[in-house]
Amino acid sequence: MKMIVGLGNPGKKYENTKHNVGFMAVDRLAAENQAVFKKNPFEAEVADFFVNGEKILLVKPMTFMNESGRAVGPLMTYFGIELDELVVIADDLDMELGKLRLRQKGSAGGHNGLKSIISHLGTQEFNRIKIGIGRPQGKTVVNHVLSTFSKEEAATIANSVAKAGEAVDYFIARKDFSQTMNQFN
Repeated sequence: MKMIVGLGNPGKKYENTKHNVGFMAVDRLAAENQAVFKKNPFEAEVADFFVNGEKILLVKPMTFMNESGRAVGPLMTYFGIELDELVVIADDLDMELGKLRLRQKGSAGGHNGLKSIISHLGTQEFNRIKIGIGRPQGKTVVNHVLSTFSKEEAATIANSVAKAGEAVDYFIARKDFSQTMNQFN
């Protein structure tokens, strides 16, 4: 079993904001696999589908970004997900818009959603796909991450979200995140 977690904030207000690229990526994966998100008792929406008999869980924590680990930790325990079966998709301020970076471990880098997951899992060693949203220009960080993409930025992000989905598909097929990193970094 694999668990793919997209980070974001719940609600229409945050739907197309920069901080929600993780939600965008798992929404796209759900649509491509005819999977439907349903509310879950673990403060998350979860969709599932199968690839070659293996169950794939798509997760959107409904706890708001800063408390993402509150949903991720208990879901991993409940479903018996191992760390190497987890992939977290999140935005990254320190990367140029649309750039993808895959990592198997690392600090939160100031990202409160990742910080919460690290806190709840008790480790920094889990797979992640980071999608660059760029540094704010003339805005505070909070205003930047909670702003929507311009028309030009939206096209770039759509391509990046698609590429993140391809990386997830590759990982599911190969069952090896190192190979996935070599292919997509």
